Amino acid sequence: MPLEVKAENDFKFVDEGQGPVLLLLHGLFGALSNWEGVVSRFSKKYRVVIPMLPIYEMPIREAGLEGLRKFVEDFVAYKKLSDMTIMGNSLGGHVALIYTLKNAEKVKKLILTGSSGLFEDSMGGSYPKRGNYEYIRERVSYTFYDPKVATKELVDEVFETTNSIPKCMRIVAIAKSAQRHNMADEIPNIKAPTLLVWGLNDTITPPIVAHEFNRLIPFSELKFIDKCSHAPMMEHPEKFNELVEDFLAR
Repeated sequence: MPLEVKAENDFKFVDEGQGPVLLLLHGLFGALSNWEGVVSRFSKKYRVVIPMLPIYEMPIREAGLEGLRKFVEDFVAYKKLSDMTIMGNSLGGHVALIYTLKNAEKVKKLILTGSSGLFEDSMGGSYPKRGNYEYIRERVSYTFYDPKVATKELVDEVFETTNSIPKCMRIVAIAKSAQRHNMADEIPNIKAPTLLVWGLNDTITPPIVAHEFNRLIPFSELKFIDKCSHAPMMEHPEKFNELVEDFLAR
């Protein structure tokens, strides 16, 4: 289902359903559409809120993890959210971890899928090349176990983004910020019950990364999805949602 994007006070976001709050954070090349399956499933029982992270619009000096963490803090304060379950994919998981460590009283549970924060092979080991459509198609396909998930619409969206010099500058700055910020020493302080859902075939944050998150986060549990890479909620939405629903119900 197409998601309705609202705009208020310089924020763009999705806000669907009523009940306990699920705050979803997308990745560096992610989009609100990445979460359509989650919104469809959970907005019947939960209030599902997805802020559009200002990855391409941030002042270049603020383009990094701390800038994104502050943005989430400002958004949460504006929407008066509390007692949240935060779900983050890729870079969104990294931001979720930083936010949770600074705002533990607002986070009830944490769900990470293909999160950065320990190790990642961003864009398949290289930064985006402007103007090369075939390269972008190959890199987007690399994100998924089944290349068919990398639809032309998705490739076109990433290609358009990487064709903008200002957007590319911010992407590179944020990617470098994420690669520099290893959280191995910090995440043992996460107290929220945490679900790790990982693609068994993730090439960007490989399964060994998931095991390390599981080892370092005290109250965490790890679930793998086979024939799945970096975005389980897109490649296997039903399996992903079942794991999340079970975790939330406990």
